[in-house]
Amino acid sequence: MSEAVPTICLVAGEESGDQLGSELMKALSSRLGSDVRYCGVGGERMASLGLTSFFDMTDVSVMGLSAVLARLPLIVRRVYQTVDAIIAQDPSVLVIIDSPDFTHNVAKRVRKRAPHIAIVGYVSPSVWAWRSGRAKKMSAYVDELLALLPFEPDVHGRLGGPRTHYVGHPLSENLAHLRPSQDERTAIDAPNKVLLVLPGSRGSEINRLLSDFGETVALVKDELPDVEVLLPAVAHLEDRIREGTAHWRYKPEIVVGLEAKHAAFRRAHAALAASGTVSLELALSGVPMVVAYRVDWFFRRLKELNRVLKLANVDSFVLPNIILGNKTIPEFLDEEVDARVLASHLELLLEDSPEREAQLSELARLDDLMRLPDGHSQRDAAADVVMNTMRK
Repeated sequence: MSEAVPTICLVAGEESGDQLGSELMKALSSRLGSDVRYCGVGGERMASLGLTSFFDMTDVSVMGLSAVLARLPLIVRRVYQTVDAIIAQDPSVLVIIDSPDFTHNVAKRVRKRAPHIAIVGYVSPSVWAWRSGRAKKMSAYVDELLALLPFEPDVHGRLGGPRTHYVGHPLSENLAHLRPSQDERTAIDAPNKVLLVLPGSRGSEINRLLSDFGETVALVKDELPDVEVLLPAVAHLEDRIREGTAHWRYKPEIVVGLEAKHAAFRRAHAALAASGTVSLELALSGVPMVVAYRVDWFFRRLKELNRVLKLANVDSFVLPNIILGNKTIPEFLDEEVDARVLASHLELLLEDSPEREAQLSELARLDDLMRLPDGHSQRDAAADVVMNTMRK
């Protein structure tokens, strides 16, 4: 572009993207100083660092099919508004951050109307799990892709996706909060062991798993009555969780907020968790676990279609297992979710057993597998790719 001061456009669609975008902006500003302008779509963190947002990000921060359908006309308008604004700004680079249903629709249209604008994708969609054809389609409108998981560059290489760079996972920057200091986590042969119960971070997940988890906790407590059961909850789901656990035979202690959650992780000896990023948090914290998940009717149909068409690329739905390349963490899906089976696995993890030692040994490998070279931070690794893209 003709301006002396480059313009960088960043487009996020939810809170986690705002967090990633703000860290990236800090790293870019440390390189460029005041010689940069930021525009796009972001939340409070990105705005505080100088991003001029085209509209309030909450307009497109929706989850769940019914919520998306209810707001679909507004979301479609925001897609076209964002594309028009990006074309008008003519940035040196466009960075789309996660939220693929929104950000990738923006990127496709920008590429069609202004093919000279370089586009960097930040966070790979889960093409390694399902809809693998998305990888090759992305290569038409994403020039460089920033991956959070170490196996994703190889996956995109195999599937014909865009050039992909592993830049680290945000959780790897948070190890001080996740890992216990001396005496925070007692020895496994000491009394007062702690079991974490994590039924999910969305209402739909909790609805499908809370009853199974309650039965599992009761069976574990029958065998190990001294085990302390902690259930970390996000604030907006606290009432739902308290209502759902009120009928449990053994009531968990519900702790609310990020600080309380981290403290619970540092004390925990084992965990029962829904599938998701929390499994990676637990693994990095050194907490052996059992993972379960029930999908809703719509995705169950897609899962069956996946089996028929052989579209799935992995045989695990647990992130640490995929990174490690084995099923060291027991995982149970849909009809496999049985309280008696879950409890029997957890009881082994709550004692000094070969099963516990084997899982801990594998989890210890994650640091090496996820570590960035040369001691880079995630935001610096991401900024390096964006800067190189601008230079090109």
